[in-house]
Amino acid sequence: MCGISGIYGHQNVSLAETTVMQMNNCMAHRGPDAQGLWSNDHVALGHRRLSIIDTSEAGNQPFFSPDKKLVIAFNGEIYNYLELRKELASDYTFITNTDTEVMLAAYMRWGIDCIQRFYGMFGFALYDVAKETLYIVRDRLGIKPIYYAETTAGLLFASELRAILSSNLVDKKISHQALSDYLHYQTVHAPNTIIDGVKMLMPGQYMQLDKNGRKTIQYWNAIDKAEKEDLSQNVANIKKRIQDILLSSVEIRMRADVPFGAFLSGGIDSSIIVGLMSKITSHPVKTFSVTFHEKEFDESPYSTLIAKKFNTDHTPIRLRANDFLDLVPDALKAMDHPSGDGPNTYVVSKVTREAGVKMALSGLGGDELFAGYDVFTRMKKLDEQKWMNIAPHGLRSLVGKMFMKAKPSVSSEKIAAALGSEKMDFKNLYPLSRQVLSDYTAAALLSSSNAFDNPVARIASEASLSKLPLFSKVSIAEMETYMQNVLLRDSDQMSMAHALEIRVPFLDHRLVEFVLGVSDSVKFPHTPKQLLTESFANLLPDEVINRPKMGFTFPWQHWMRGELKAFCEANIEALGQIEAMNAEAAKSLWQRFLNHDPFITWSRVWPLVVLGHWVKQHDVH
Repeated sequence: MCGISGIYGHQNVSLAETTVMQMNNCMAHRGPDAQGLWSNDHVALGHRRLSIIDTSEAGNQPFFSPDKKLVIAFNGEIYNYLELRKELASDYTFITNTDTEVMLAAYMRWGIDCIQRFYGMFGFALYDVAKETLYIVRDRLGIKPIYYAETTAGLLFASELRAILSSNLVDKKISHQALSDYLHYQTVHAPNTIIDGVKMLMPGQYMQLDKNGRKTIQYWNAIDKAEKEDLSQNVANIKKRIQDILLSSVEIRMRADVPFGAFLSGGIDSSIIVGLMSKITSHPVKTFSVTFHEKEFDESPYSTLIAKKFNTDHTPIRLRANDFLDLVPDALKAMDHPSGDGPNTYVVSKVTREAGVKMALSGLGGDELFAGYDVFTRMKKLDEQKWMNIAPHGLRSLVGKMFMKAKPSVSSEKIAAALGSEKMDFKNLYPLSRQVLSDYTAAALLSSSNAFDNPVARIASEASLSKLPLFSKVSIAEMETYMQNVLLRDSDQMSMAHALEIRVPFLDHRLVEFVLGVSDSVKFPHTPKQLLTESFANLLPDEVINRPKMGFTFPWQHWMRGELKAFCEANIEALGQIEAMNAEAAKSLWQRFLNHDPFITWSRVWPLVVLGHWVKQHDVH
């Protein structure tokens, strides 16, 4: 796991090298083991290294082919590099044990189509000197980020947004459309970022830059690649296929030349990962869990149960809620792109890295793939209640307003919005599921009334048009919105703040392609994640399968009105430096929260605190 940076199409080699070094230095936390720089008259590439596979200096980057005609800067891991290495050994002599060298050998054999053979998470830039062509590539599920911006000095790209900003070649101006997106959803959906003119390469895409210009190619798409279930297959065969793919996914993600382990919350997803790891290795798996003195937050009974069952080398990291509270400001300082989530991952990553581990496996992705969230059941009920569309739109809207007035709450506000929608279907109602602020409240926080082009509505519309089962449509929407733009982004920025690599076996593209094609009746006949739990019924104890879902449920309402009040108010005040923001409306929203307005919960105000802190820290206007 590393950080890459670069500039293409520059006119001044010295300036290009200086710019790339600035971006490199900005990402020192991502790669404390080594750094490198290479340039020619067309491109400059930079790299920060966190060595996981072949930790020798021979693996430092930018990395060259033996004939010096190819150079690569690579962030991520190619998990099937050993299989590819074996296949390529007949016409290539390897001099290192890195997956990076395997990538160059694969390009020499198959050209850029080699990326179709890579199993992994990656963001890399590969320059073909002979062809004078640069390829910038992002992995299929968007696990590793790539930001880019067109500037007068050339096209900049990097693993982090703040690296782009550190170049001083980009105007630090908030995008109005992105700001509206952030207010609605506590994040900005790719390809946009919070900064005007800075974009993200989308998951499953690569960019090709040469003398003919720039073009972007989509090489993988979840909807197109989903395996349509063979109806002749019985449920037992489907479960066996899931077992085989996930076992393979875990096995290849355990390849590393450094100490590694797994996050273990005691939930279904992380417990399955740990159980499979214990089947693969003869050594005790190192597991880590954050536990709390306060019972209402503590999941240690479940993580301890799993640790004992699989005889892991378990490290419970015991904290008090206030220990977590003390780390919140540091978590926000580590944030590369503003997000309403993230401190949880920061704390877990910090204590895991301090325990001597450089890489950890995570259960992220299980809920999205196997219908583990409430949104799946809500969409199922909606599909079963299509008859509600018979009622006139005006009548439905009126009923919703009356209900919201009778029972004022965030929930009733969303129900009213659903009833007031033009049509109560997946395309119109899914965008409400992850919405933090209502359209009315978000609009009031903006200084102008530009129409909001809702990216979640676009994604929901594309998913709804597919021939996939309903739950697979929800999975697509969840993966392309909340997972990619909140969970994965936070996972990357908060883990890399501590130079910790996180690997996510549930997001193996082979598993994603297969599970998306499975019918709803098999995936969710009665309870959430039933297909997953039944596929591994002999692996997990009933106490874990039937446990209540917890997660981090800290007393944010209390903290933000108490210990964090001054911190929050200072960052709400900082929103005044954003021209597109109605600062007085933000202060009013904060006051409504302090006054216990039932429509303004902590989760609706916290993203504003984060944004204020971020613009202040990065001197954004």
